[in-house]
Amino acid sequence: MRAFLILLAAYTLSQFYRAFLAIVAVDLNRDIGLSPADLGQVSAAWFAAFALGQFPVGWALDRFGPRRTVSVFMIAAVAGAAWLSAASSKAECLAAMSLIGLGCAPVLMGSLYLFGRIYPPERFAMLSSLVIGLGNAGNLLGATPLALAAEAFGWRAALAGMAGITAASALLVALALRDPERLEGGQGGTLLGGLREIAGMRALWLIVPVTLVSYAVVVATRSLWIAPFLSQVHGFDALARGNAAFAMAVAMSAGALAYGPIERLVGDPKRTALAGSAATGALFLALGSTGHTSGATAVALLAALGMTGMTYGIIMAHARRFFPARLLGRGVTAMNFVFMGGAGLVQILSGAFVARSQAAGLPPADTFATLHLAFGAALLAATALYLLAPAKPAAGRMAAQAAGE
Repeated sequence: MRAFLILLAAYTLSQFYRAFLAIVAVDLNRDIGLSPADLGQVSAAWFAAFALGQFPVGWALDRFGPRRTVSVFMIAAVAGAAWLSAASSKAECLAAMSLIGLGCAPVLMGSLYLFGRIYPPERFAMLSSLVIGLGNAGNLLGATPLALAAEAFGWRAALAGMAGITAASALLVALALRDPERLEGGQGGTLLGGLREIAGMRALWLIVPVTLVSYAVVVATRSLWIAPFLSQVHGFDALARGNAAFAMAVAMSAGALAYGPIERLVGDPKRTALAGSAATGALFLALGSTGHTSGATAVALLAALGMTGMTYGIIMAHARRFFPARLLGRGVTAMNFVFMGGAGLVQILSGAFVARSQAAGLPPADTFATLHLAFGAALLAATALYLLAPAKPAAGRMAAQAAGE
């Protein structure tokens, strides 16, 4: 329980950092001159650094364990948050967000590594959903509370305060977290050797498309576009935007928490993730078709797709079935690279699309309708491919994994 709470606190901060830009987007535009395309790139820098960090993080988890891995990486997040609070240019924002992304890279993976090492595979989905659902409180911090703090003290002071809180969390991990026992015979070889073995697991190939898209479209909506959409299309002020983002964040937390018990009831992570992804894709299509009609309709649809879209832990639980213990760290971080790489890619592409649409004089309602329809179509296409993925390893493969563990 102590380890769960320590890592949960750190993961809450990671969730804050991936979602807060939408709330201070207007401030960054006013004080630093960041355009929508710039904001997309700055947000994408977090995800790109986070994604690329998964490779050394996976090796470090298998080699050193979560205590040293998480605490050392989090130093970068502290430095990045402090730098961003004083940034005065796009280049500084990009560098600072990259440092924050790198520093957050091992936090959730440290939790999943512990769950995979300590508990049987059938409990992985429930525990993953629990930490993800509770950790989404960081999304809540990055909504109305951040809007209120930025209004009262300024966005720079608010971010400087978050840098101090992040430093305290890193210190807590270093001093109080305990690693699981080391595996007999070492921790699984080299970084590249393990990644080659994971890339050769053909069962994962049909899981990758939905991994690439499912989280990306939801987090892009929450972290980057919810505030501009509601401001430009429905005229929401700063507090109303913060409240809407807060509502979506609550729904995301509730969805992540609910998916664990649902998966236990269904008894199959694949079927659970399929249903959630199909529902989310349909809700994006509904948002693109009707989200311009009223602010209430838009917020309701955003909350609904936030709830159904939190399939991350369930898809990860499905993929975890194919990883032996010696490759667990590199396995879950390789999948997380796909999750976060997709998120970064969608941030860049959507930012470029919105910027081009604005330059062409396209009405905001049409711009965001097209964006949401594209998100829905991409997710439904990936879900169709996911139908073909195996639900679990073949009997011979499972026996080989058991022998390897």
